[in-house]
Amino acid sequence: MSRHVLATMLGLVVLSSSAPNVPECRSELCRLIAAASLPHLHWPDFQDRQLDIAGFYEPSGYALAWVQEGKATPEARAIIDALKNADAKGLDPEDYEGSRWDAHLARLDSGEAEENGAIRFDLALTVSVMRYASDLCIGRANPQKPRFSIAVNNEQYDLPGWVRRRLVNSRDPGETFAEVEPPFDGYRRTEQALQQYLRLAQEDEAAQLPSSKKPIDPGQSYPGVARLASWLRRLGDLPAPLLPPEVPVYQGALVTAVRHFQLRHGLEPDGRIGTQTLQQLNTPLSFRVRQLQLTLERWRWIPRAFSRPPIVVNIPEFRLRAFDDSYRTELEMEVVVGKAYRHQTPVFASELKSVIFRPYWNVPMSIQRAELVPQLERDPSYLVKEDYEVVTRQGEVVTNEIVSEEILAQLRAGKLSIRQVPGPKNALGGVKFIFPNENDVYLHDTPARQLFSRSRRDFSHGCIRVERALDLALWVLEDNPRWSREKIVEAMNGETPVQVNLARPIPVLIVYGTAVVPADGMPYFFEDIYGLDALLERQLAQSTNAGPGPRPRE
Repeated sequence: MSRHVLATMLGLVVLSSSAPNVPECRSELCRLIAAASLPHLHWPDFQDRQLDIAGFYEPSGYALAWVQEGKATPEARAIIDALKNADAKGLDPEDYEGSRWDAHLARLDSGEAEENGAIRFDLALTVSVMRYASDLCIGRANPQKPRFSIAVNNEQYDLPGWVRRRLVNSRDPGETFAEVEPPFDGYRRTEQALQQYLRLAQEDEAAQLPSSKKPIDPGQSYPGVARLASWLRRLGDLPAPLLPPEVPVYQGALVTAVRHFQLRHGLEPDGRIGTQTLQQLNTPLSFRVRQLQLTLERWRWIPRAFSRPPIVVNIPEFRLRAFDDSYRTELEMEVVVGKAYRHQTPVFASELKSVIFRPYWNVPMSIQRAELVPQLERDPSYLVKEDYEVVTRQGEVVTNEIVSEEILAQLRAGKLSIRQVPGPKNALGGVKFIFPNENDVYLHDTPARQLFSRSRRDFSHGCIRVERALDLALWVLEDNPRWSREKIVEAMNGETPVQVNLARPIPVLIVYGTAVVPADGMPYFFEDIYGLDALLERQLAQSTNAGPGPRPRE
Protein backbone atom coordinates (compact mmCIF):
# COMPACT_ATOMS: atom_id res chain seq x y z
CA MET A 1 0.00 0.00 0.00
CA SER A 2 1.20 3.52 -0.83
CA ARG A 3 2.85 5.60 1.84
CA HIS A 4 1.37 8.66 0.17
CA VAL A 5 -1.38 10.72 1.64
CA LEU A 6 -4.22 13.10 1.03
CA ALA A 7 -5.17 16.27 2.87
CA THR A 8 -8.37 16.91 4.71
CA MET A 9 -10.36 20.07 4.15
CA LEU A 10 -8.32 21.63 6.96
CA GLY A 11 -5.06 20.62 5.34
CA LEU A 12 -4.04 17.69 7.54
CA VAL A 13 -1.79 15.22 5.72
CA VAL A 14 -3.12 11.69 6.08
CA LEU A 15 -2.68 8.09 5.01
CA SER A 16 -5.59 6.40 3.29
CA SER A 17 -5.28 3.05 5.04
CA SER A 18 -8.97 2.56 5.81
CA ALA A 19 -9.99 1.19 2.39
CA PRO A 20 -11.49 -2.32 2.43
CA ASN A 21 -9.87 -5.40 0.98
CA VAL A 22 -10.66 -6.16 -2.65
CA PRO A 23 -13.71 -8.49 -2.45
CA GLU A 24 -14.46 -11.61 -4.43
CA CYS A 25 -15.26 -10.26 -7.90
CA ARG A 26 -18.52 -10.66 -9.77
CA SER A 27 -18.08 -7.87 -12.30
CA GLU A 28 -15.52 -7.00 -14.95
CA LEU A 29 -14.63 -3.77 -13.14
CA CYS A 30 -13.97 -5.65 -9.93
CA ARG A 31 -11.81 -8.20 -11.76
CA LEU A 32 -9.75 -5.42 -13.33
CA ILE A 33 -9.22 -3.85 -9.92
CA ALA A 34 -8.18 -7.23 -8.50
CA ALA A 35 -5.63 -7.56 -11.31
CA ALA A 36 -4.28 -4.07 -10.38
CA SER A 37 -3.13 -3.43 -13.93
CA LEU A 38 -4.36 -1.63 -17.05
CA PRO A 39 -1.90 -2.32 -19.90
CA HIS A 40 -2.84 0.79 -21.89
CA LEU A 41 -1.88 3.20 -19.08
CA HIS A 42 1.41 5.08 -19.06
CA TRP A 43 1.94 3.50 -15.61
CA PRO A 44 0.00 0.22 -16.02
CA ASP A 45 0.43 -1.20 -12.51
CA PHE A 46 -1.67 0.47 -9.79
CA GLN A 47 -1.04 -1.89 -6.88
CA ASP A 48 -0.14 1.09 -4.73
CA ARG A 49 -3.71 2.42 -5.18
CA GLN A 50 -5.58 -0.88 -5.44
CA LEU A 51 -7.28 -0.74 -2.04
CA ASP A 52 -8.19 2.92 -2.45
CA ILE A 53 -9.77 2.21 -5.83
CA ALA A 54 -11.71 -0.76 -4.50
CA GLY A 55 -12.90 1.43 -1.65
CA PHE A 56 -14.08 4.02 -4.16
CA TYR A 57 -16.20 1.62 -6.26
CA GLU A 58 -17.44 -0.84 -3.61
CA PRO A 59 -20.14 1.41 -1.99
CA SER A 60 -21.87 1.81 -5.39
CA GLY A 61 -21.72 -1.89 -6.20
CA TYR A 62 -18.96 -1.24 -8.74
CA ALA A 63 -21.07 1.10 -10.83
CA LEU A 64 -19.19 3.38 -13.22
CA ALA A 65 -18.51 6.84 -11.84
CA TRP A 66 -17.37 8.79 -14.91
CA VAL A 67 -19.35 7.24 -17.77
CA GLN A 68 -23.09 7.47 -18.36
CA GLU A 69 -24.91 5.95 -21.32
CA GLY A 70 -21.58 5.14 -22.92
CA LYS A 71 -20.30 8.76 -22.76
CA ALA A 72 -17.93 10.53 -20.42
CA THR A 73 -19.79 12.78 -17.99
CA PRO A 74 -19.23 16.56 -18.09
CA GLU A 75 -17.45 16.22 -14.74
CA ALA A 76 -15.12 13.59 -16.20
CA ARG A 77 -14.26 15.86 -19.12
CA ALA A 78 -13.53 18.76 -16.78
CA ILE A 79 -11.29 16.52 -14.65
CA ILE A 80 -9.46 15.35 -17.76
CA ASP A 81 -8.76 18.99 -18.66
CA ALA A 82 -7.19 19.42 -15.21
CA LEU A 83 -5.04 16.29 -15.69
CA LYS A 84 -3.89 17.46 -19.12
CA ASN A 85 -2.77 20.76 -17.58
CA ALA A 86 -0.91 19.26 -14.62
CA ASP A 87 2.24 21.10 -15.71
CA ALA A 88 0.62 24.30 -14.44
CA LYS A 89 0.79 22.68 -10.99
CA GLY A 90 4.42 21.69 -11.41
CA LEU A 91 3.55 18.05 -12.18
CA ASP A 92 3.99 15.88 -15.27
CA PRO A 93 0.71 15.41 -17.23
CA GLU A 94 1.96 12.06 -18.53
CA ASP A 95 1.74 10.65 -15.01
CA TYR A 96 -2.02 11.07 -15.39
CA GLU A 97 -2.39 10.00 -19.07
CA GLY A 98 -2.20 13.64 -20.20
CA SER A 99 -1.51 13.16 -23.92
CA ARG A 100 -3.69 10.03 -24.21
CA TRP A 101 -7.03 11.35 -23.02
CA ASP A 102 -8.09 12.81 -26.36
CA ALA A 103 -7.73 9.39 -27.98
CA HIS A 104 -9.48 7.68 -25.06
CA LEU A 105 -12.39 10.12 -25.30
CA ALA A 106 -12.60 9.82 -29.09
CA ARG A 107 -12.89 6.02 -28.93
CA LEU A 108 -15.49 6.24 -26.18
CA ASP A 109 -17.57 8.91 -27.99
CA SER A 110 -17.46 7.07 -31.32
CA GLY A 111 -18.60 3.80 -29.82
CA GLU A 112 -15.50 2.13 -31.29
CA ALA A 113 -13.90 1.35 -27.95
CA GLU A 114 -12.86 -2.25 -27.35
CA GLU A 115 -15.13 -4.59 -25.41
CA ASN A 116 -15.56 -3.26 -21.87
CA GLY A 117 -14.01 0.00 -23.12
CA ALA A 118 -16.25 2.16 -20.92
CA ILE A 119 -15.20 0.15 -17.87
CA ARG A 120 -11.52 0.52 -18.68
CA PHE A 121 -11.98 4.24 -19.33
CA ASP A 122 -13.72 4.69 -15.99
CA LEU A 123 -11.05 2.79 -14.09
CA ALA A 124 -8.23 4.62 -15.89
CA LEU A 125 -9.71 7.95 -14.87
CA THR A 126 -10.10 6.85 -11.25
CA VAL A 127 -6.48 5.68 -11.12
CA SER A 128 -5.30 8.97 -12.62
CA VAL A 129 -7.47 11.06 -10.30
CA MET A 130 -6.11 9.35 -7.19
CA ARG A 131 -2.54 9.69 -8.36
CA TYR A 132 -3.06 13.35 -9.17
CA ALA A 133 -4.75 14.15 -5.85
CA SER A 134 -1.95 12.46 -3.92
CA ASP A 135 0.75 14.25 -5.88
CA LEU A 136 -0.97 17.61 -5.44
CA CYS A 137 -1.09 16.98 -1.73
CA ILE A 138 2.42 15.79 -0.86
CA GLY A 139 4.30 15.71 -4.14
CA ARG A 140 6.12 12.97 -5.98
CA ALA A 141 9.38 12.66 -4.07
CA ASN A 142 9.89 11.16 -0.65
CA PRO A 143 10.91 14.00 1.70
CA GLN A 144 12.39 11.46 4.10
CA LYS A 145 15.08 10.52 1.63
CA PRO A 146 18.62 11.42 2.73
CA ARG A 147 19.14 15.20 2.78
CA PHE A 148 15.38 15.87 2.63
CA SER A 149 14.56 15.15 6.28
CA ILE A 150 11.00 16.43 6.53
CA ALA A 151 8.58 14.14 8.40
CA VAL A 152 5.12 13.37 7.00
CA ASN A 153 2.01 13.54 9.17
CA ASN A 154 0.30 10.14 9.22
CA GLU A 155 -3.25 10.84 10.36
CA GLN A 156 -5.74 8.62 8.54
CA TYR A 157 -8.22 9.95 6.01
CA ASP A 158 -10.66 8.38 3.60
CA LEU A 159 -9.26 9.13 0.13
CA PRO A 160 -11.86 7.02 -1.72
CA GLY A 161 -14.63 8.79 0.19
CA TRP A 162 -13.20 12.21 -0.68
CA VAL A 163 -13.12 11.41 -4.39
CA ARG A 164 -16.65 9.99 -4.27
CA ARG A 165 -18.18 12.83 -2.23
CA ARG A 166 -16.27 15.84 -3.46
CA LEU A 167 -15.11 15.11 -7.00
CA VAL A 168 -17.55 12.87 -8.87
CA ASN A 169 -20.24 15.54 -9.06
CA SER A 170 -18.00 18.59 -8.81
CA ARG A 171 -18.96 21.46 -11.08
CA ASP A 172 -15.46 22.90 -10.75
CA PRO A 173 -12.86 20.11 -10.41
CA GLY A 174 -10.01 22.62 -10.36
CA GLU A 175 -11.46 24.25 -7.27
CA THR A 176 -12.12 20.87 -5.70
CA PHE A 177 -8.58 19.64 -6.31
CA ALA A 178 -7.37 22.86 -4.66
CA GLU A 179 -8.78 21.51 -1.38
CA VAL A 180 -5.92 19.03 -1.15
CA GLU A 181 -3.16 21.46 -2.09
CA PRO A 182 -1.08 23.30 0.51
CA PRO A 183 -3.21 26.12 1.96
CA PHE A 184 -0.40 28.67 2.07
CA ASP A 185 -0.36 31.98 0.21
CA GLY A 186 3.28 31.39 -0.74
CA TYR A 187 2.34 28.14 -2.46
CA ARG A 188 -0.45 29.81 -4.43
CA ARG A 189 1.82 32.66 -5.47
CA THR A 190 4.45 30.17 -6.63
CA GLU A 191 1.81 28.34 -8.64
CA GLN A 192 0.72 31.61 -10.29
CA ALA A 193 4.33 32.51 -11.07
CA LEU A 194 4.83 29.08 -12.65
CA GLN A 195 1.86 29.63 -14.95
CA GLN A 196 3.25 33.04 -15.92
CA TYR A 197 6.71 31.62 -16.64
CA LEU A 198 5.27 28.72 -18.63
CA ARG A 199 3.64 31.29 -20.91
CA LEU A 200 6.82 33.38 -21.11
CA ALA A 201 8.92 30.31 -21.90
CA GLN A 202 6.63 29.43 -24.82
CA GLU A 203 6.90 32.96 -26.21
CA ASP A 204 10.65 33.44 -25.71
CA GLU A 205 12.70 33.59 -28.89
CA ALA A 206 15.75 32.43 -26.85
CA ALA A 207 17.95 35.27 -28.14
CA GLN A 208 21.07 35.74 -26.06
CA LEU A 209 22.45 39.05 -24.88
CA PRO A 210 25.90 39.70 -26.36
CA SER A 211 28.82 38.97 -24.04
CA SER A 212 31.44 41.49 -23.03
CA LYS A 213 35.04 41.08 -21.93
CA LYS A 214 34.54 43.76 -19.29
CA PRO A 215 31.50 44.64 -17.14
CA ILE A 216 29.13 47.16 -18.70
CA ASP A 217 28.86 50.19 -16.44
CA PRO A 218 26.02 52.73 -16.52
CA GLY A 219 26.60 55.29 -19.27
CA GLN A 220 28.56 52.91 -21.51
CA SER A 221 27.60 51.77 -24.99
CA TYR A 222 26.27 48.22 -25.24
CA PRO A 223 24.97 46.57 -28.43
CA GLY A 224 22.48 44.48 -26.46
CA VAL A 225 20.53 47.43 -25.08
CA ALA A 226 17.40 46.85 -27.22
CA ARG A 227 17.23 43.15 -26.36
CA LEU A 228 17.96 43.90 -22.69
CA ALA A 229 15.12 46.45 -22.50
CA SER A 230 12.67 44.08 -24.20
CA TRP A 231 13.68 41.18 -21.97
CA LEU A 232 13.46 43.09 -18.69
CA ARG A 233 10.10 44.55 -19.69
CA ARG A 234 8.69 41.06 -20.26
CA LEU A 235 10.04 39.82 -16.95
CA GLY A 236 8.52 42.78 -15.12
CA ASP A 237 11.76 44.45 -14.01
CA LEU A 238 11.41 47.34 -16.46
CA PRO A 239 8.17 49.30 -16.15
CA ALA A 240 6.02 49.55 -19.25
CA PRO A 241 5.39 51.53 -21.30
CA LEU A 242 8.92 52.68 -22.07
CA LEU A 243 9.99 53.83 -25.51
CA PRO A 244 12.72 51.74 -27.16
CA PRO A 245 16.16 53.28 -26.65
CA GLU A 246 17.24 55.47 -29.57
CA VAL A 247 20.95 54.87 -28.95
CA PRO A 248 22.64 51.71 -27.61
CA VAL A 249 23.67 53.29 -24.31
CA TYR A 250 23.10 51.52 -21.04
CA GLN A 251 21.60 54.21 -18.83
CA GLY A 252 18.59 55.59 -16.94
CA ALA A 253 15.59 53.39 -16.26
CA LEU A 254 17.40 50.42 -17.76
CA VAL A 255 20.06 50.56 -15.02
CA THR A 256 17.34 50.67 -12.37
CA ALA A 257 15.69 47.65 -14.01
CA VAL A 258 18.96 45.70 -13.99
CA ARG A 259 19.40 46.46 -10.30
CA HIS A 260 15.90 45.10 -9.68
CA PHE A 261 16.71 42.01 -11.74
CA GLN A 262 19.94 41.48 -9.79
CA LEU A 263 18.09 41.75 -6.49
CA ARG A 264 15.60 39.11 -7.69
CA HIS A 265 18.38 36.72 -8.65
CA GLY A 266 20.55 36.80 -5.53
CA LEU A 267 23.17 39.15 -7.02
CA GLU A 268 24.76 42.32 -5.72
CA PRO A 269 22.42 45.07 -7.04
CA ASP A 270 25.22 47.31 -8.33
CA GLY A 271 23.70 47.97 -11.76
CA ARG A 272 26.80 46.66 -13.57
CA ILE A 273 26.34 43.99 -16.24
CA GLY A 274 29.15 41.65 -15.29
CA THR A 275 29.68 37.94 -15.89
CA GLN A 276 27.24 36.72 -13.23
CA THR A 277 24.51 39.19 -14.18
CA LEU A 278 24.86 38.33 -17.86
CA GLN A 279 24.72 34.63 -17.02
CA GLN A 280 21.46 35.10 -15.13
CA LEU A 281 20.01 37.28 -17.89
CA ASN A 282 20.81 34.58 -20.46
CA THR A 283 19.45 31.72 -18.37
CA PRO A 284 16.60 30.05 -20.34
CA LEU A 285 13.13 30.54 -18.90
CA SER A 286 12.68 26.77 -19.02
CA PHE A 287 15.24 26.66 -16.19
CA ARG A 288 13.18 29.15 -14.16
CA VAL A 289 10.10 27.02 -14.82
CA ARG A 290 11.89 24.03 -13.37
CA GLN A 291 12.97 25.99 -10.29
CA LEU A 292 9.34 26.94 -9.67
CA GLN A 293 8.20 23.34 -10.21
CA LEU A 294 10.75 21.98 -7.75
CA THR A 295 9.76 24.64 -5.22
CA LEU A 296 6.11 23.60 -5.51
CA GLU A 297 7.21 20.02 -4.87
CA ARG A 298 8.88 21.11 -1.65
CA TRP A 299 5.89 23.21 -0.58
CA ARG A 300 3.86 19.99 -0.60
CA TRP A 301 6.14 18.45 2.01
CA ILE A 302 5.40 21.13 4.61
CA PRO A 303 3.00 20.30 7.47
CA ARG A 304 -0.46 21.79 6.94
CA ALA A 305 -1.02 22.91 10.51
CA PHE A 306 1.30 24.19 13.22
CA SER A 307 0.89 24.45 16.98
CA ARG A 308 1.72 28.15 16.54
CA PRO A 309 3.16 30.36 13.77
CA PRO A 310 6.56 29.05 12.67
CA ILE A 311 10.04 30.35 12.02
CA VAL A 312 11.20 29.43 8.50
CA VAL A 313 14.76 29.65 7.18
CA ASN A 314 15.24 29.28 3.43
CA ILE A 315 18.84 28.21 2.84
CA PRO A 316 19.49 29.36 -0.79
CA GLU A 317 17.81 32.70 -0.08
CA PHE A 318 19.87 33.25 3.11
CA ARG A 319 16.72 34.52 4.77
CA LEU A 320 14.65 33.94 7.91
CA ARG A 321 10.96 34.72 8.24
CA ALA A 322 8.69 34.52 11.28
CA PHE A 323 4.93 34.47 10.75
CA ASP A 324 1.86 35.81 12.54
CA ASP A 325 -1.38 33.92 13.25
CA SER A 326 -2.56 34.58 9.67
CA TYR A 327 0.73 33.21 8.30
CA ARG A 328 1.78 36.63 7.06
CA THR A 329 5.43 37.57 7.47
CA GLU A 330 5.85 39.39 10.78
CA LEU A 331 9.65 39.40 11.05
CA GLU A 332 12.25 39.01 8.32
CA MET A 333 16.05 39.09 8.31
CA GLU A 334 19.20 37.93 6.58
CA VAL A 335 21.03 34.82 7.77
CA VAL A 336 24.38 33.13 7.23
CA VAL A 337 24.17 29.38 6.57
CA GLY A 338 26.63 26.50 6.30
CA LYS A 339 29.34 26.45 3.68
CA ALA A 340 28.44 24.63 0.46
CA TYR A 341 31.59 22.56 0.78
CA ARG A 342 31.56 20.10 3.71
CA HIS A 343 29.48 22.19 6.13
CA GLN A 344 26.01 22.33 4.59
CA THR A 345 23.09 23.31 6.82
CA PRO A 346 20.63 20.36 6.78
CA VAL A 347 16.97 20.53 5.75
CA PHE A 348 14.71 19.52 8.65
CA ALA A 349 11.84 20.47 10.96
CA SER A 350 11.97 20.90 14.73
CA GLU A 351 10.64 23.07 17.57
CA LEU A 352 12.39 25.96 19.28
CA LYS A 353 12.26 25.18 22.99
CA SER A 354 14.72 27.48 24.72
CA VAL A 355 16.83 30.60 24.42
CA ILE A 356 20.23 31.05 26.02
CA PHE A 357 21.54 34.56 26.54
CA ARG A 358 25.28 35.09 26.77
CA PRO A 359 25.99 31.45 25.82
CA TYR A 360 29.19 29.47 25.90
CA TRP A 361 30.26 28.10 22.53
CA ASN A 362 31.04 24.42 22.98
CA VAL A 363 33.31 23.81 20.01
CA PRO A 364 32.26 20.69 18.05
CA MET A 365 34.92 17.98 18.07
CA SER A 366 35.26 18.14 14.27
CA ILE A 367 36.14 21.86 14.44
CA GLN A 368 38.38 21.31 17.46
CA ARG A 369 40.49 18.71 15.66
CA ALA A 370 40.50 20.27 12.20
CA GLU A 371 40.93 23.93 13.13
CA LEU A 372 41.66 24.77 16.77
CA VAL A 373 44.23 22.09 17.58
CA PRO A 374 46.38 23.05 14.54
CA GLN A 375 46.02 26.70 15.58
CA LEU A 376 47.16 25.86 19.12
CA GLU A 377 50.11 23.90 17.73
CA ARG A 378 51.20 27.05 15.90
CA ASP A 379 50.36 29.42 18.75
CA PRO A 380 49.96 27.91 22.26
CA SER A 381 48.60 31.26 23.53
CA TYR A 382 45.65 31.17 21.10
CA LEU A 383 43.27 30.23 23.97
CA VAL A 384 44.06 33.44 25.82
CA LYS A 385 43.75 35.66 22.74
CA GLU A 386 40.34 34.33 21.67
CA ASP A 387 38.72 33.72 25.08
CA TYR A 388 38.72 29.91 24.89
CA GLU A 389 39.17 27.45 27.72
CA VAL A 390 39.88 23.73 27.89
CA VAL A 391 37.31 21.68 29.82
CA THR A 392 36.71 18.08 30.81
CA ARG A 393 33.72 16.08 29.66
CA GLN A 394 32.01 17.13 32.90
CA GLY A 395 32.55 20.83 32.09
CA GLU A 396 35.34 21.42 34.61
CA VAL A 397 37.87 24.03 33.46
CA VAL A 398 41.35 22.63 32.90
CA THR A 399 43.05 25.80 31.63
CA ASN A 400 42.40 29.06 29.85
CA GLU A 401 46.08 29.89 29.46
CA ILE A 402 48.95 28.61 27.34
CA VAL A 403 48.43 24.93 26.59
CA SER A 404 51.04 22.30 27.32
CA GLU A 405 52.00 19.39 25.05
CA GLU A 406 50.16 17.05 27.44
CA ILE A 407 46.90 19.02 27.09
CA LEU A 408 47.36 19.24 23.31
CA ALA A 409 47.68 15.46 23.15
CA GLN A 410 44.42 15.05 25.08
CA LEU A 411 42.72 17.58 22.80
CA ARG A 412 43.88 15.64 19.73
CA ALA A 413 42.52 12.42 21.26
CA GLY A 414 39.18 14.06 22.12
CA LYS A 415 39.61 13.45 25.84
CA LEU A 416 39.34 17.17 26.53
CA SER A 417 37.17 19.79 24.86
CA ILE A 418 37.37 23.48 24.04
CA ARG A 419 34.70 26.09 24.68
CA GLN A 420 34.58 29.83 24.17
CA VAL A 421 33.44 31.89 27.13
CA PRO A 422 30.67 34.50 26.91
CA GLY A 423 31.90 37.86 25.74
CA PRO A 424 32.50 40.10 22.73
CA LYS A 425 34.61 37.49 20.92
CA ASN A 426 32.17 34.62 21.39
CA ALA A 427 31.15 33.13 18.04
CA LEU A 428 27.52 32.84 19.17
CA GLY A 429 27.25 36.50 20.12
CA GLY A 430 24.68 37.45 22.73
CA VAL A 431 22.03 34.76 22.25
CA LYS A 432 21.46 31.23 21.03
CA PHE A 433 18.10 29.73 19.95
CA ILE A 434 17.84 25.98 20.57
CA PHE A 435 15.62 23.52 18.70
CA PRO A 436 16.71 19.90 19.30
CA ASN A 437 17.92 18.02 16.22
CA GLU A 438 20.37 15.27 15.42
CA ASN A 439 22.77 17.65 13.67
CA ASP A 440 23.04 20.03 16.65
CA VAL A 441 22.12 23.00 14.43
CA TYR A 442 20.77 26.17 16.04
CA LEU A 443 20.19 29.86 15.37
CA HIS A 444 22.52 32.36 16.98
CA ASP A 445 23.82 35.89 17.10
CA THR A 446 27.28 36.68 15.73
CA PRO A 447 30.00 39.30 16.13
CA ALA A 448 30.90 38.92 12.43
CA ARG A 449 28.45 41.59 11.24
CA GLN A 450 30.30 42.21 7.97
CA LEU A 451 29.08 38.90 6.53
CA PHE A 452 25.50 40.14 6.21
CA SER A 453 26.55 42.66 3.55
CA ARG A 454 27.47 39.84 1.16
CA SER A 455 24.96 38.68 -1.46
CA ARG A 456 26.00 35.05 -0.97
CA ARG A 457 26.20 34.07 2.68
CA ASP A 458 27.29 30.46 3.15
CA PHE A 459 30.13 30.91 5.62
CA SER A 460 29.25 28.92 8.75
CA HIS A 461 30.01 25.37 9.88
CA GLY A 462 26.33 24.46 9.60
CA CYS A 463 24.58 26.55 12.26
CA ILE A 464 22.64 29.64 11.24
CA ARG A 465 23.73 33.15 12.17
CA VAL A 466 20.93 35.70 12.30
CA GLU A 467 21.23 39.35 11.35
CA ARG A 468 19.00 40.83 14.08
CA ALA A 469 19.23 38.54 17.08
CA LEU A 470 17.63 41.06 19.44
CA ASP A 471 14.52 41.37 17.27
CA LEU A 472 14.25 37.59 16.96
CA ALA A 473 14.56 37.18 20.74
CA LEU A 474 11.78 39.75 21.22
CA TRP A 475 9.55 37.86 18.78
CA VAL A 476 10.29 34.47 20.36
CA LEU A 477 9.62 35.75 23.89
CA GLU A 478 6.68 38.04 23.10
CA ASP A 479 4.34 35.83 25.18
CA ASN A 480 6.54 36.26 28.24
CA PRO A 481 5.94 39.72 29.80
CA ARG A 482 9.07 39.37 31.95
CA TRP A 483 11.27 39.68 28.88
CA SER A 484 11.02 43.27 27.69
CA ARG A 485 13.45 44.77 25.18
CA GLU A 486 15.46 46.30 28.05
CA LYS A 487 15.63 42.95 29.87
CA ILE A 488 16.75 41.13 26.73
CA VAL A 489 19.44 43.72 25.96
CA GLU A 490 20.68 43.39 29.52
CA ALA A 491 20.80 39.59 29.28
CA MET A 492 22.58 39.68 25.90
CA ASN A 493 25.30 41.84 27.47
CA GLY A 494 25.45 40.13 30.84
CA GLU A 495 28.30 38.30 32.51
CA THR A 496 26.87 34.77 32.70
CA PRO A 497 24.58 32.52 30.62
CA VAL A 498 20.83 32.75 31.24
CA GLN A 499 18.50 30.07 29.84
CA VAL A 500 14.82 30.78 29.17
CA ASN A 501 12.56 27.80 28.40
CA LEU A 502 9.50 28.48 26.26
CA ALA A 503 6.10 27.57 27.66
CA ARG A 504 4.94 26.88 24.10
CA PRO A 505 7.60 25.63 21.65
CA ILE A 506 7.77 27.35 18.28
CA PRO A 507 7.89 25.25 15.07
CA VAL A 508 11.08 25.75 13.07
CA LEU A 509 11.45 24.76 9.42
CA ILE A 510 14.84 24.79 7.70
CA VAL A 511 13.85 24.56 4.04
CA TYR A 512 15.48 24.72 0.62
CA GLY A 513 13.77 26.63 -2.17
CA THR A 514 15.58 28.30 -5.08
CA ALA A 515 12.41 30.15 -6.10
CA VAL A 516 10.48 32.44 -3.75
CA VAL A 517 7.40 34.50 -4.57
CA PRO A 518 6.69 37.21 -1.95
CA ALA A 519 3.46 39.14 -1.48
CA ASP A 520 3.99 41.37 -4.53
CA GLY A 521 3.90 38.30 -6.78
CA MET A 522 7.32 38.97 -8.33
CA PRO A 523 9.40 35.76 -8.27
CA TYR A 524 12.94 35.69 -6.89
CA PHE A 525 15.44 33.04 -7.96
CA PHE A 526 18.54 31.84 -6.14
CA GLU A 527 21.57 29.68 -6.83
CA ASP A 528 21.32 25.96 -6.07
CA ILE A 529 24.24 26.31 -3.65
CA TYR A 530 24.04 22.78 -2.22
CA GLY A 531 22.98 21.03 -5.43
CA LEU A 532 19.71 19.89 -3.83
CA ASP A 533 17.62 21.02 -6.81
CA ALA A 534 19.81 18.87 -9.02
CA LEU A 535 19.43 15.97 -6.57
CA LEU A 536 15.64 16.31 -6.51
CA GLU A 537 15.62 16.59 -10.30
CA ARG A 538 17.45 13.27 -10.57
CA GLN A 539 15.13 11.66 -8.05
CA LEU A 540 12.06 12.70 -10.04
CA ALA A 541 13.68 11.75 -13.35
CA GLN A 542 14.36 8.24 -12.08
CA SER A 543 10.64 7.87 -11.43
CA THR A 544 9.71 9.30 -14.82
CA ASN A 545 12.12 7.06 -16.74
CA ALA A 546 11.66 3.89 -14.72
CA GLY A 547 9.89 2.00 -17.51
CA PRO A 548 6.84 -0.25 -17.23
CA GLY A 549 5.44 -1.47 -13.95
CA PRO A 550 4.09 0.40 -10.94
CA ARG A 551 4.70 4.10 -10.93
CA PRO A 552 7.67 4.80 -8.63
CA ARG A 553 6.84 7.04 -5.71
CA GLU A 554 10.28 8.06 -4.49
